[in-house]
Amino acid sequence: MVTGGSRGIGRAISLTLALRGAYVIINYRGDHHAANAALEELTRAGGRGELCRFDITDDGATDAAVSGIVDRHQKIDILINNAGVTSDNLLLRLKPDDWDKVIGTNLRGTIVCTKAACRVMVRQRYGRIVSLSSVVGQMGNAGQSLYAASKAGIIGFTKALAREVASRGITANVVAPGFITTDMTARLPEKLQQEFLGAIPLGRFGKCEEVAEAVAFLSGPSASYITGQVLSVNGGLYM
Repeated sequence: MVTGGSRGIGRAISLTLALRGAYVIINYRGDHHAANAALEELTRAGGRGELCRFDITDDGATDAAVSGIVDRHQKIDILINNAGVTSDNLLLRLKPDDWDKVIGTNLRGTIVCTKAACRVMVRQRYGRIVSLSSVVGQMGNAGQSLYAASKAGIIGFTKALAREVASRGITANVVAPGFITTDMTARLPEKLQQEFLGAIPLGRFGKCEEVAEAVAFLSGPSASYITGQVLSVNGGLYM
């Protein structure tokens, strides 16, 4: 299951995992057009999957969705916590609604989905959990205190989780992208984009597919002895 799997990095992850033989559950919250387009692309490429609409911040809806997946497929082997939002502003200008949206989706949503999936993985004594953080959660960035807090929280959560579930054959890791060409980064002011571009040793923004390859690695058999780690995909922006 890939949360937020219909657009940007999530869409690339869904396609990459499908091409490696996974049956992919593409989670989305509301954009039917993007979700259908992602599934069609996956199917045209020879992959298999289905759509699953629910809000990851809703405990009941998440539990029901996971139960439905298990009823249909008997298991969940891989969970990719990818869904995320941002509400960038200076700390003194942030409103309570901004906190609720960003922390609620990015951090709480990751925890809610992971808890639901872990119930299944613990019983089957196998699982791969990969959560998407961000370079901003590692190094900080002015005007993104909320986003940085939520993404740093994912790292701490994952390290603790990895210790809890390792004895059950479950690994938990983080992929921390840098500045990747997506709709979200495209909304950044041009001046800010150029500043970050100049700070990236490889001299370019990353591609969604490059993040997807890192996620696929941590989801597969080659990473069976890796847990509690952060794999940075940032072009050298943060070392």
